[in-house]
Amino acid sequence: MFIIENYTLAIIFCTITMICWGSWANTQKLVTGKWRFELFYWDYVIGILLFSLVAAFTLGSTGENGRSFLADIKQASGENIRSALIGGVVFNLANILLTAAIAIAGMAVAFPVGIGIALVLGVLINYISVQKGEPAMLFGGVVLVAVAIVLNAVAFKRSRGNSQKASAKGILLSVLAGILMSCFYRFIAAAMDLNNFVNPEPLKMTPYSASVVFATGILISNFLFNTILMHKPIEGPPVSYRDYFSGKFSLHTVGILGGAIWGTGNLFNLIAAGKAGPAVSYGLGQGATLVAAIWGVLVWKEFKGSQKKVTGLLAGMFACFVIGLALIILSGSP
Repeated sequence: MFIIENYTLAIIFCTITMICWGSWANTQKLVTGKWRFELFYWDYVIGILLFSLVAAFTLGSTGENGRSFLADIKQASGENIRSALIGGVVFNLANILLTAAIAIAGMAVAFPVGIGIALVLGVLINYISVQKGEPAMLFGGVVLVAVAIVLNAVAFKRSRGNSQKASAKGILLSVLAGILMSCFYRFIAAAMDLNNFVNPEPLKMTPYSASVVFATGILISNFLFNTILMHKPIEGPPVSYRDYFSGKFSLHTVGILGGAIWGTGNLFNLIAAGKAGPAVSYGLGQGATLVAAIWGVLVWKEFKGSQKKVTGLLAGMFACFVIGLALIILSGSP
């Protein structure tokens, strides 16, 4: 299977993760007004699983190093398979709760609370489990990225002139989403032998197998979580499975593409974790929020015509983001 041999390539893979995780939502924007989010989300989940399977039977099954996908999945213990499945369930619930929080409290509240908690707690949890990276630099970088997320949220709120106070329900959902989002990665990492992908420990999984099992957990849990969301949507009237199957092929394709983009980022992050460590990999990956902000500023022109104060906030956001990412990268440098 394909394995990363050095730290520099691991950082490149983490950067690709950040770009993928921060870019998949553009596919949702492309179908906004044509296709309900609940229906889009089914294609998104299917796209994650399809990509993980394609990668497992190609990159994960070629070469001399490591175990091929089928051999690896056959020897994996029930405990490790269960751990990766739980990771998929936890991620899916966190993602749906964050969506609900955005609908109730607005992005200016949901993102800094939810993703901020996910970033700080997630790096802490993964660092405690596998202590790779110089802690002062690592957590200093995490704090700066968290500050950048807050600055982005404040800029977004001011650009919209939104003075409406967030409800306690919206804030609570953001907190729950952040806590769950900080935990999902650890369940996947625990199912793998992060110290040796070339000759992985028996009963453990490679990143390719763990990615497939994780995606399966997302799909299985979606029959519960998204079905509830379809019948009791956050906004708009209920939708049905008949609505889903009557959708145009082009709409389904966009959603599957979105899932494949996110799945690419997830797999690359897991592959990189062997050299960079899960804390550094996860921390860089969660910089995706700022990549999404870049899309919003440069492509979707979400801040066009904003006041100078908003422009200053955005400049501060990008500065904190770049410095924070640099510190996270340097923290794991050999």
